[in-house]
Amino acid sequence: MAEQRFAASVYSSRLERAAELARDSGLDAVVVTPGPDFQYLLGSRAATFERLTALVVPAQGEPFVVVPRMELAALRASAVGEAGIELRDWVDGDDPYALALTGLGVVRRLGVSEATPALHTVPLATSADTAPELATPVLRRLRMVKDAAEIVALREAGAAIDRVHARMGEWLRVGRTEREVGADIAAAIVQEGHAEADFVIVASGPNGADPHHEVSDRVIAGGEAVVVDIGGPTALGYNSDSTRTYAVGEVPVGIRDAYAALERAQQSAVDAVRPGVTAESVDAAARDVLAEVGLADRFIHRTGHGIGLSVHEEPYIVAGNTLQLEPGMAFSIEPGIYFPGEWGARIEDIVVVTDGGVEPLNLRPHSLAQL
Repeated sequence: MAEQRFAASVYSSRLERAAELARDSGLDAVVVTPGPDFQYLLGSRAATFERLTALVVPAQGEPFVVVPRMELAALRASAVGEAGIELRDWVDGDDPYALALTGLGVVRRLGVSEATPALHTVPLATSADTAPELATPVLRRLRMVKDAAEIVALREAGAAIDRVHARMGEWLRVGRTEREVGADIAAAIVQEGHAEADFVIVASGPNGADPHHEVSDRVIAGGEAVVVDIGGPTALGYNSDSTRTYAVGEVPVGIRDAYAALERAQQSAVDAVRPGVTAESVDAAARDVLAEVGLADRFIHRTGHGIGLSVHEEPYIVAGNTLQLEPGMAFSIEPGIYFPGEWGARIEDIVVVTDGGVEPLNLRPHSLAQL
């Protein structure tokens, strides 16, 4: 599947907002090297090498890109050309760090993206004669609130992974190994509209009690719950992430009763999402339901994580996070219950905060479907 990007106007708007936030944060400039932030601002999936490639966003003035002449091709599919962004190319023997600071004047506060390696951060600090700081307050704010184009991309990713879950009966059955089922799911993730399968968890029986189990050679047996957590990026780079728990054959009543409480907890958290509430209150909405039935200690992780160009990004839906939710924020709602050595279950949807509440992006049933 060919890589895609948004219209150049989308990236121009993002760069303007980045400069505005840099000014608000008191930074003189922000340096962004290849990674999710670079892709967000330029639509480029260029890679980081020992030679510096960097987008420089001054608080005052126009953004530009410093790039090795031999890596210019990596930017051809980005918004650089259409948006009219200046390219400052360099060859071995030049000083790319001085080039990145040329024209910025006195730089007292220089922000760098989280993906910038020490290999480049240290020389930048030497050239600027100042200690760089993380530009996270700027870049986090930009990426945490999705624009209209991003929400459409996330909606498409959610629908694509829903189509994979809808086919689970084709692969998940008694006598097959988790690895065999996982291979079929990975192929279907691409067939149904993703660029690749980023992760596939098929956790049967006692493996379901490990939230980050992947696949193994364990043979799936009858009467077991199987956690299937899957996702990947689409051609635009926006990720899906959805979990459903399946019953292979008839499972014990105890599993069904506990799962029913989990289903209520997940729905309670989704229902709690709206502008103005805190991230921690959404986490509490799920946790409180499980506490009422004595399952609080079986829920051992946060309720959710942001999603976009990265599978895990801000905002994090977790106790202690007092961040107020805003329209455009997108994140998972994924409470789970885990019984070590026995079984586990998780239900996960991606949701987007809207002006009036919440829009779930995954629409498959939550019930413990028997296959």
